[in-house]
Amino acid sequence: MIEFEERTIKVIIDDSKCLDCKTHVCAEACKTYDRGILVIKDGKPTPAGDAEFTKRVGTECLACEYECWFRGNKAIKIEVPIPELDEYRRKHGLT
Repeated sequence: MIEFEERTIKVIIDDSKCLDCKTHVCAEACKTYDRGILVIKDGKPTPAGDAEFTKRVGTECLACEYECWFRGNKAIKIEVPIPELDEYRRKHGLT
């Protein structure tokens, strides 16, 4: 499992699914729509730099997750915390 954070999101990659991936579209999407923080190393996507680099350079575009889901092996999940969501859901009877 590979995990890293950008400014407000967390990217989680189940890299066990990546070795069988034929497209590696996550890195292609990252290069096209973000700043290329994902690179393929040993058949798996990995951040091109350390934790400070990903927080500073990442644009939180979500392209890697989208492309992996539709053209890859569904290995990437992005968590986007929404402050006060639980309170909102309680207030509106959505719990």
